[in-house]
Amino acid sequence: MKLIVGLGNPGFKYLTTRHNIGFLALDKIAHNHDISITVKGFDACFGKGKIGDIPVLLLKPQTFMNVSGISVKKSADYFKIDLADLIVVHDDIDLSFGTLRIKSGGGHAGHKGLISIIEHLQSSEFVRVRIGIGKPSDKSTVEKFVLETFNYDEMNLLSFITMTASNAVRAIIVSGIQAAMNHHNYRAPNQSAKEDDTISQ
Repeated sequence: MKLIVGLGNPGFKYLTTRHNIGFLALDKIAHNHDISITVKGFDACFGKGKIGDIPVLLLKPQTFMNVSGISVKKSADYFKIDLADLIVVHDDIDLSFGTLRIKSGGGHAGHKGLISIIEHLQSSEFVRVRIGIGKPSDKSTVEKFVLETFNYDEMNLLSFITMTASNAVRAIIVSGIQAAMNHHNYRAPNQSAKEDDTISQ
């Protein structure tokens, strides 16, 4: 079984904030594969289904972003999920809005949700689907920026972006990570090839 985790914050007021794009992408995955994320447990909402012929568990931690690892650890332990079968979908301020990157292992770049998951699993060797949300010019306003709602132009692109993420996750599961990286790493038109992980969230 594959465990696919979308990161975000629970509650209506956070629904369309930039930090919640992981939740929004998971909703798109659920819709595309007819999976209901309504069961409550492991400090999360989750649902089981299949992508292709592969059993999957879709998980939205309800612990708030900074302690997402609690839910991920509980569910991974219960369902005996190997690290190689964990995919985390999350926002990334070091990528331009709309850019998508698939990554296996590596650091957390200051993302508090990833920090929590790495701490609880005692490993960073899992797959990430990074979705760019852009970043503010002033580093001191990062926490405020990620909790702001998407602007009008961004909202109009969300369906396309979350569909891109859904297709990427399907490719990882069905075709493997290398094939997925070759075909689904998507750079937004304003994304520089030199942009890297430099700002903490």
